[in-house]
Amino acid sequence: MSDRVEALVVGAGISGLATAYALQKAGIATRVVEAAGRPGGVIQSVKRDGYLIECGPQSFSGSGSISAVCRDLGILEERVLADPKAPRYVLIDGKLRNVPMGPGLLASSFMSGGTRTAILRDIFGKSESPEPDESVASFVRRKFSPTLLDRLVGPLVSGIYAGDPEKLSLRAAFPILYEAEKTAGSITRGIFTVIKQRKASNGTQLQAPKEKASLQTFQEGNETLIRAIAAWLAERLTCGAEVIRIEALDSGQEPKAARFRVSLRGPRGQEIVDTERLILSVPTETAGRLLEPLDVGFAAQLGAIAYSGVAVVSLGYLKRDIGDKLAGFGFLVPRSSGLSILGTVWNSSLFPGRAPEGHALLTSFVGGATNPAAISKSPEQHAAQVHRELTPLLNLRQEPVFTNVTIWERAIPQYNLGHTARIAAIESLRSRFPGLYFSGNYLNGPAIGTCVEQAMKVADEVRVSFAN
Repeated sequence: MSDRVEALVVGAGISGLATAYALQKAGIATRVVEAAGRPGGVIQSVKRDGYLIECGPQSFSGSGSISAVCRDLGILEERVLADPKAPRYVLIDGKLRNVPMGPGLLASSFMSGGTRTAILRDIFGKSESPEPDESVASFVRRKFSPTLLDRLVGPLVSGIYAGDPEKLSLRAAFPILYEAEKTAGSITRGIFTVIKQRKASNGTQLQAPKEKASLQTFQEGNETLIRAIAAWLAERLTCGAEVIRIEALDSGQEPKAARFRVSLRGPRGQEIVDTERLILSVPTETAGRLLEPLDVGFAAQLGAIAYSGVAVVSLGYLKRDIGDKLAGFGFLVPRSSGLSILGTVWNSSLFPGRAPEGHALLTSFVGGATNPAAISKSPEQHAAQVHRELTPLLNLRQEPVFTNVTIWERAIPQYNLGHTARIAAIESLRSRFPGLYFSGNYLNGPAIGTCVEQAMKVADEVRVSFAN
């Protein structure tokens, strides 16, 4: 069989689905193919025994782009928002300590005197990184203190990237902080300038109605968004279709000529698809392997992007068996604690319908870049270890009555030192193949909202390329 489309998106995670949705909405005939049997990638919501569990990201921050998509799909009213004032905790000296957000952090006993002095020095002083690409750990030690790195920044890095702050690039992972210091020599003074500049430079597709960021999900879980986009795409989405070869066609200067020939193996059998625009929204190692016949540099650069593995461990308890009130978001764990848990989300305290009446659902994360061997354990071992570690922290009195463990061997891309240079090299290679685009969580951030915004930007670039 053979087919031809204006745009072919390879990969149906949130980035690929959002890209395809925006392209089709713009009137560009688009098809999406996904090697797995279901769309969504790590976004997967499962109902079992009265519990609603998230096997991947537990929630997402609201944005104008996501809200616009949800409104178009008719699922905006299905969202549920967490209490923005829900306290967040960090494990310090064996106890859960509330982390005040905003200016209150400076006056908190959570901060050491040296850290407070360093923050004040940043407000009124000036500094600049001696290196063009500095690790997050080096930056925090240089600007503030080792205490802040251990107690707050390290755990936050674990919560966002499941990463190692000693390896993670500040410039790539937290570009606003990098640009703020470069612009003003001060994080505090420079951050407002950088945010203003970014707002002014956003493309038309990113000018969605502004809304206050809030932690949210859907009544039936994060996968609601995946199912809604997949249903809207309908026959344009094909799951179980593996790309086995990509060829660049000699299209000359013809704007409507097919530029790529993609060989598929899937439910329709062997298939050839010719496309004018090809958008790869797959993990980096897959993209590198597929593009290696076009240029070996793709495999080298894309393959150099590391991923961290994570075990997502959801445990259900009877509320009467939990000594802690679970009032808040959950907690993060410094690596100096010696625990395997990176952090724990109190799902049933944040959102309704996560657990049966009289029960509580807690989801913990194990592994990450600082403990890569951890994910080799069995689901039963993960559940038992997480329960042991939670028991003294939350005063648990009985074993969990529900367990669910999902292990992602390559969960989150790592924006490690050299990441900015690698992305620039990939972009240079891409420029040699007009009509080729990338959309994914290794480009501008792994969060769901960031992936959607980046997908809208890619779709806009493709739309403009057709218009020209």
